[in-house]
Amino acid sequence: MDGTLGVIALIIGLTDMGLNHCATGCVAPNSVDSRIAISGGSVLFQENSIGEEIYLRYDAGTAYGPFQPSVGISATSNGDIWVGAGAVWTTYFPGDDLFIQFHIMPGLYALGDGPDLGHEIQFRSGFEIGYEANNGWRWGISYDHRSNADIGALNPGMETLHLRLSIPLD
Repeated sequence: MDGTLGVIALIIGLTDMGLNHCATGCVAPNSVDSRIAISGGSVLFQENSIGEEIYLRYDAGTAYGPFQPSVGISATSNGDIWVGAGAVWTTYFPGDDLFIQFHIMPGLYALGDGPDLGHEIQFRSGFEIGYEANNGWRWGISYDHRSNADIGALNPGMETLHLRLSIPLD
């Protein structure tokens, strides 16, 4: 996987912004549910499972156009740590209980005993598909890719596949 997920997220978010938000200000602030999400799952490096990861993310209660600010931190069973900030974009399928969410988050990667990803700066991009209950709790499956976008000489990338629980804070 390369940066395709990041490009898809950006194109979809900008298209949504143009179609649904620019009449009142393309990046005008709007209230959304703030959330805390915890997920855990498998770390994949060059198509092999190399360990597990736990990931904690906070999504802010204000979006700017369709983009909701987000911060996250993760740690792998190999002692690798990633921390970053970026944005998420969420839309619902008809019926408003199934959703898809894309995220783009640049961050810093601290190498433990895991793979050398070629640079301390790592861009995390991916998507989640899930279900939102009437009380606002979300359960989903998330897939993401991390790489340094070729700012380092080495850029092997790493993927994660997670189960995620997201709880509204409002």
